[in-house]
Amino acid sequence: MTNQQDSMHACPACGLLCDDISGDAIARQQFSCGKAAKFYARVTTGVSPQVAGQPASLAEAVKAAAAALKQASAPLVAGSSTDVHGARALVSLAQQTGAAMTHINASSTLRNMKVLQHRGWQTTTLTEVRNRADVILMIGTDVVSHNTRFFDRVVWVDEAMFTEPAARKIIYLGGDKLSTKPGVSPDGRAPEVIACASEHLPEVVAMLRALVMDKPVTATTVAGVAVSTLKSLAETLKAAKYATLVWVSKDLHYDHAELTIENITETVVALNQKSRAMGLSMGGSDGDTSVNYAHTWLNGVIIDAPEWESHDAVVWVNSYSPQAMPPAGTAPVIVLGAPDSTFAAAPAVFIPVATPGLDCNGQQFRVDGSVTLPLTAAKPTDLPTLTQVVAMIEAQLKGDLA
Repeated sequence: MTNQQDSMHACPACGLLCDDISGDAIARQQFSCGKAAKFYARVTTGVSPQVAGQPASLAEAVKAAAAALKQASAPLVAGSSTDVHGARALVSLAQQTGAAMTHINASSTLRNMKVLQHRGWQTTTLTEVRNRADVILMIGTDVVSHNTRFFDRVVWVDEAMFTEPAARKIIYLGGDKLSTKPGVSPDGRAPEVIACASEHLPEVVAMLRALVMDKPVTATTVAGVAVSTLKSLAETLKAAKYATLVWVSKDLHYDHAELTIENITETVVALNQKSRAMGLSMGGSDGDTSVNYAHTWLNGVIIDAPEWESHDAVVWVNSYSPQAMPPAGTAPVIVLGAPDSTFAAAPAVFIPVATPGLDCNGQQFRVDGSVTLPLTAAKPTDLPTLTQVVAMIEAQLKGDLA
C-alpha cells in the first residue's frame, strides 16, 4: 500500500531527487528510471532485530549494541547512508561515544572537498544549467550512469528562460564505457565525443586549461588527443554564453584525481575572465551530500575517509544500499540499516530501521547542494527511524534504560 497515491514523491535513489514521482506510479511500479524502479520495489517488512544472528527484541538489540560500544575504545560510525535527520543522529552518537564518522562515498567526496578547501570554485545549480547553459562539457563521465534522468530533467527540457534547450551543444571529453546516446539532441544532432581513457584525463584537462588561458603550446598531441581538437574545444567554451563543465568525482577514480578536478574548476575561472562559465559536480548517492553537510555544520569539519584498521567496533548504516557492508574481517559490526540488508556473515547486532522516502518521511539535499527536498514515505511501515534507534542506544549508554 502506498501513501496517498495521488501525491508526488521526491525519489532518493540518486542525487537528482526527482520530485515528479507520483504515488500512482509507485503503486503500479511504472518508472522511467531503473534506479527508482529498484528503490521502490524494495520489500522492507517482516524483519526483526538480531543479536549474533538470532532473533531478538528491539530492547535486547539496543542493549547489545550499547554494550558493544561501551567495550570499544575506538568505534567508527560508517556507511552513513541516510538523510539529514539520520545524519544528525549519527553525529550525536559519534560525539557521545567518541567515535570517528565517515560515509560510504567519503573517498570520492573528498576529491571534491580538497579542491573546495584549497582553491574554492565557481559552481552552479541544476536550475541555472536548465535555464542558461548553451554548451555542456561532460568530463570523464556520461552522468547518466549516476543520474539517469539528467538529460530529461535538465538538458532536453521543453523550455528555458535564457537559451534554446534543443540547440544546446553537448561534448564528452574522455571517460570509459560512456553512454552518449542521451546526449543526442531532440532533432537528432549527435554530441561531440573526444575520446581518451580516464587515466589520461589529468594531462588532457591540464592542456585544455592551458589553451583556454592562451598559453603557448608546441605539442601536437597529448595522451593521444590532437591539440588542434582541444584548441577547437577551448574556442567553443570561450564563445559560449554559459558554458557548463560537468564532472562526477566517482568517475575520476585514480590517484590524485583532485588535481584534475582543480584543473576543471580553474578552467572555469579562466573562462569567466572574458565570458561566462560554471562547474557542476554531479553524482551523489546514499545521501552523501546531506550527510557531509550535516557533519560539517555540526562538527566544523568535512567527513573523512575510513581507516578501518584503527577501529575496534563499527556502527554501519546502509539505508539506501542494503547490499553494502564494511570490509570483510571488520568486527564487531552493529548494523542500523535497511531491513533488506544482505550479510555474508551475521553482524554482532542488526536493528532494521526505516528508510527515508520509502518507509518513513525524511529530508535530503539535492546533489547541487542548492535545495533540500522533503522525502515522503512511499510505503509507510512501523519500523523505527534511525533517529529513534540512536536515541534508544544513547539512553542505554547513559543508563536511562533498564
